[in-house]
This record gives sequence, structure tokens and C-alpha cells, in this order.
Amino acid sequence: MKRNLLETIMGAIVLLVAGFFVATAYKNSGIENEDGYVISANFDRVDGITFGTDVKIGGIKVGTVNDMQLDAETFRAKVSLNISNNIKLPTDSSAEIASEGLLGGKFVNIVPGAEEATLKDGGKIEYTQSSINLEQLLGKFAFGSAEGEKPTSTAAEPITETPVETPAPQVSE
Repeated sequence: MKRNLLETIMGAIVLLVAGFFVATAYKNSGIENEDGYVISANFDRVDGITFGTDVKIGGIKVGTVNDMQLDAETFRAKVSLNISNNIKLPTDSSAEIASEGLLGGKFVNIVPGAEEATLKDGGKIEYTQSSINLEQLLGKFAFGSAEGEKPTSTAAEPITETPVETPAPQVSE
């Protein structure tokens, strides 16, 4: 009898701990439906960005990535961003895909502009900077001059002096 009671109490504790972990994971995942307005931005490359990726201003999360689609006419990635209602972005704001560190994940960084007018629901950020491909960047650094680029010489041209004839002094007697 005591053994069954002990097993029941231990089972209840395990279920409470599991429930705590599930609640914590849900809270920190950013899955919850945030109230906000949706704006869009077009990028050439969106490497590392997925549904639910953070949108930040100055390192502070202000929204998430809602959707990504390929524009069939321009072949650019159209990214929909859900921005918190209390953040009013100027119309000349810019967006870039930034990295959290050398090996960290990516996020959408918004740099606010200076215009008085603000983006409304359905607005579009015109100025964007795509994700930087680290492998290509390292390849250009390591093999940049081997791809047909001529190395530039920084050595100075040799100076050649031309002799100047000076007349011999005359001696008077």
C-alpha cells in the first residue's frame, strides 16, 4: 500500500515538472499570437531566416517574421513582418538581415528613419540589405587575388637622376 502511494506521488511530481518545462518552452518560443501590424520587405537573400524569426530594433525584439514568399516577377524574397502595435516605424526605415554572432542565428534588424510619417498595416520597407554569406566572404578573402585579379604593386618606381652639367670654375691670373 505504501509503495503504491509513493509511486503515485512520484508520478505526480514528474507530471508537474514536465508541465513546467512545456509551459516554459512555449513562453520562450515566441509562438504566441502577438497583436501588431504587418509590414513587408523584399530581400535578395534570406539565408537563416524562418517563420518566427525575431525582428529587432537596437537589439530589442519588436516583432517576428510572419511569412516568406518568392515574388514571381522580381525573384526576390518577400518577407512579412509582424511589428508590435506600440512601435511606430518611420516610412524611410531600413531593414537588414543580421547575425547574432559568428556562429549565431540570424534576425531582421530594423534601423528607424527620420521621416514624420509612419508605416501603416500593409506598408512596405523600401530600403533593405540582404543576408551576407559567410562562406562567400571567406572565399573572397582567401582566394580573391587568385581569381584573375592582378595584384597591385605598392613599391615605388626607381628614381633615376639625370646628371646636370655645371660649368668649371674659371681661374683668373
